[in-house]
Amino acid sequence: MRPLARALGACLAVLALSGCAARGSAPSATPVASAAAERDDVLVALRVAGDPDLTADPANALWADAAPVIADRDFLGAAVPGRPTEIRATWTDRHLYLHYTCPYDQLHLKPETDLSAETPRLWNWDVAEAFIGWDERTITRYKEFQVSPRGEWVDLDIDRADPQGQPGMAWDSGFEVAAHIDEATRVWYGAMKIPFEAIDPRGAAAGRTLRVGLYRIAGPEPRTFIAWRPTGARNFHVPEAFGTLRLQ
Repeated sequence: MRPLARALGACLAVLALSGCAARGSAPSATPVASAAAERDDVLVALRVAGDPDLTADPANALWADAAPVIADRDFLGAAVPGRPTEIRATWTDRHLYLHYTCPYDQLHLKPETDLSAETPRLWNWDVAEAFIGWDERTITRYKEFQVSPRGEWVDLDIDRADPQGQPGMAWDSGFEVAAHIDEATRVWYGAMKIPFEAIDPRGAAAGRTLRVGLYRIAGPEPRTFIAWRPTGARNFHVPEAFGTLRLQ
């Protein structure tokens, strides 16, 4: 289903010791807050050559030139203490790539990790999320993608107008994830590689836009809910509050 996730499953014993849930070398430490970081309505995705393998390493060329937006408020707009979350985006003809830099005080991880299949109700644990829709005429339809600090994942097809009839977790996007925990700096990194055919029937083209919500759920109770664009409600499923991702 997901080649990267299946490969990670074979390395689970090693990952438990290293905290790394992605193939390749461990990320080098980088500053969390960037002078280029923005908090506005638009996340610009930069085009990259080829169709690179996914990595959570923030120093990798896949992310090097992508300016982040920051998420530092809760869903009602109150400031979240501590270092902000950063989200970057790049794209190719086939895939949208998202990268999360997630500072933490205390991780809240699922006791048993299974990287061979998606994890139901992953949002009960630490997670980074992306909600992505393309049709401005039907904003209640969008796709939800999640990655945990250990590389667990789940994807869902959401229909807020028909919650009982929506495909939900039965839908399979074919996306890949990567993740790494840097215990020394208390930052975890998460990345997604999402096929465009799963999120936009128009395909990828420079100048094209998508509607996106970018979020985190962090720590044990009481949980911390972090938003790029606050929703104004005590949940993230408010598509009217989504921002814009523009392919550049």
